Amino acid sequence: MAAIRRFKPLFDRILVEKFLPEVKTKGGVLLPEKGVGSVLEGTVVAVGPGARDKSGNVVPVSVKVGDKVLLPEYGGTKVTMEEKVSMII
Repeated sequence: MAAIRRFKPLFDRILVEKFLPEVKTKGGVLLPEKGVGSVLEGTVVAVGPGARDKSGNVVPVSVKVGDKVLLPEYGGTKVTMEEKVSMII
């Protein structure tokens, strides 16, 4: 977990750790791999300082570490650190 904590995105990028897909229903039935869809939710692990506007002022990112966010279905960069899948968006 130490490598993920030290990771610092640039500009207005954020690092999001994806939630693991549910493999068991509330009733205890195990789901096959094909039945488990992709998870498009995650927790923000690291946040960049923000982007600059036309006048050079830094515009801060609107999310903070620990926020739960939705991920785009397509897009972002997949990163694997310490056997955990994360996305840079």
